[in-house]
Amino acid sequence: MPDVLLEQRRITADEYHAMAEAGILGEDDRVELLDGKIIAMSPTGGSHIGSVNRLTRMLVERTSPDITVSVQNPVRLDPHWEPEPDVALLRPGEPDAVPTADRVLLLIEVADTTLAKDRTVKVPQYARAGIPEVWLVALEEQYVEVYRRPSSDGYAEMRRYGPGEAIAPSQLSAFEALPVDDILGA
Repeated sequence: MPDVLLEQRRITADEYHAMAEAGILGEDDRVELLDGKIIAMSPTGGSHIGSVNRLTRMLVERTSPDITVSVQNPVRLDPHWEPEPDVALLRPGEPDAVPTADRVLLLIEVADTTLAKDRTVKVPQYARAGIPEVWLVALEEQYVEVYRRPSSDGYAEMRRYGPGEAIAPSQLSAFEALPVDDILGA
């Protein structure tokens, strides 16, 4: 077959949702919309599940009732990006709509096999969308990368937190810090 450049057409988040409503994508399909492409999500393993469950419990316990702790649900960053972070802290807003970037206080991605993709694909897009803070939980490496101060070029600040340290979201002033050991399950 000769080398031929095939032009791809990116789909929008609205078209992505229409595909789900039409039954083309099912409830059990583990996919997300990244840059207008439907991308398969990695299966979740036990340590990933445990970390997401621990984070969810700790965040619900430490946030006020007006803050939504959204677990493994989509966030619309722009018309072609609708990733499904593991956990998101959201400002009050329309409860039955896919939240947009302006509602996000914090996004958390838990990575066991997806660390490179999360760091090089998702985190830069979160910065371009203006997400104020992202935590990347590196389960195998045993640290949490915290990204703050977004711009169109990426995050201006990144710090790694390891065992024995604690982290608090910068957007919530009266928040009791989360021990990294508890996030990692160490």
